[in-house]
Amino acid sequence: MLWSVLLWGLAALAPAADEAPAADKAPAANLTRHTVMVDGHPFAVWSKTGESPRAVMLLVHGRTWSTRPDFDLQVAGERLSLMDGLVGKGIAVYGVDLRGYGETPRDESGWLTPDRAADDVAGVLEWLRARHRNLGSPYLFGWSYGSMVSQLVAQRHDEKLSGLILFGYPVRPGVASSPDSLEPLRAATTREAAGSDFLIPGAISQAAIDAFIDGALTADPVRADWQSLEQWRALDAAAVNRPTLLLRGEHDPYAIPVVHADLFANLNTRDKAWVVIPGGDHAAFMETPRAYFLSIIESFVFRGRNGVEP
Repeated sequence: MLWSVLLWGLAALAPAADEAPAADKAPAANLTRHTVMVDGHPFAVWSKTGESPRAVMLLVHGRTWSTRPDFDLQVAGERLSLMDGLVGKGIAVYGVDLRGYGETPRDESGWLTPDRAADDVAGVLEWLRARHRNLGSPYLFGWSYGSMVSQLVAQRHDEKLSGLILFGYPVRPGVASSPDSLEPLRAATTREAAGSDFLIPGAISQAAIDAFIDGALTADPVRADWQSLEQWRALDAAAVNRPTLLLRGEHDPYAIPVVHADLFANLNTRDKAWVVIPGGDHAAFMETPRAYFLSIIESFVFRGRNGVEP
């Protein structure tokens, strides 16, 4: 795990939270919507890309909110979009709205399951591989619930991705599934829920929090419904053999250190790193640790290509 040690060294040289890299000061990239068919179902896939990207990445959102509020937050006078930050690092970036999120409709059942979500993401990865043949297979980034979906994808479709990035991994030891319901609840989302991931006072402006809440409620006014949660029991770190970066915000209450330690120890790859984001919480990539967060991802994606030997 030599590159893991080197990554820590690079992290120490990451820009301070208030020192945005020059590449991140460029104007925001244009957001493009694509419709991608997977097993006959239409998915909204959002993209941003620069002129000469060197890698491609697919982002998978969390349990409650879809791609645009999560990964492309736009606030006047502030740089908060993860998508813009990754474009500035030379990465063509895409985000998928899972079934029932954002502009992707539910299927006839009205439900989403872990297995269905993993198969859907695998289908979008295949579309991306064909679209960017010159860049190799995509990297897969999952946030919160999306990190669990992404792990299932890596376990079952490792040939479709170059590497795996897991942030805010929320698995709890001994989690039990709830009984399946006959009808989806389709509960309305709330402003309180939309602001619940911003945990550290001063880590993000009130204007940005308000913009996120407004965007989240507009994009996802109805909470998506999941069932068959026992399928999460298939999560098995030993079945992951792709290069993996595990990220945890220092103050993230949803990402338990002992769970991360067990996951990291059992990953079936020597090409892996576990990094704690100083001062970060569950939404670190749009808060003050953003520059640090981006530098870690850049080091992982381009290791061996920026003078860092794996």
